[in-house]
Amino acid sequence: MKTFEFWFDFGSTASYLAWTQLPALEAATGAKAVLKPMLLGGVFQATGNQSPANIPAKGKYIFVDFARFANRYGVPLIRNPHFPINTLLFMRGAIALQMKGDARFMDYCRAIFDAIWVDSLNMNDPATAADALSRAGFDAQALVALASEQTTKDALKAATQTAVERGVFGAPTFFVGDQMFWGQDRLDFVKEALR
Repeated sequence: MKTFEFWFDFGSTASYLAWTQLPALEAATGAKAVLKPMLLGGVFQATGNQSPANIPAKGKYIFVDFARFANRYGVPLIRNPHFPINTLLFMRGAIALQMKGDARFMDYCRAIFDAIWVDSLNMNDPATAADALSRAGFDAQALVALASEQTTKDALKAATQTAVERGVFGAPTFFVGDQMFWGQDRLDFVKEALR
């Protein structure tokens, strides 16, 4: 079966928008998305890149643009007043569940993306984050413990390093074989490459 890679961070609005379109992309191409959690802050540090939100004029515009895409895709998107969200623990949780082959990995991704970009929760607050996870059927304490294991920390570091070595500088980034596509607005090119 054909596959494509989806490198993402929950704190990226563009990653959320792309995530909502993965099922349609899979259906249109017969290819399977391989989710690749990475730490966007680490990527920015390694590449000298920064969030568009750090540039006032661009930050103001980019959310207008994201809202247009959300409208086009027919998906909810609320500008989170608590942005930026520190996603280190959540990305570690994602990679830990993935490494364990946990069947609820996709449910976890949905829960975190929705908490940040649909429900506008302050996921920087540990109690709020724990509540969001438990409402999604997860044991927040067990997840934090799993995310805090050294093997988990090392795995996320290694994944982020791999992303950088492959040329990733932002999120989301797609790979079809060795072809790289950056941004949720490049889905048509991903689709063409898969066909």
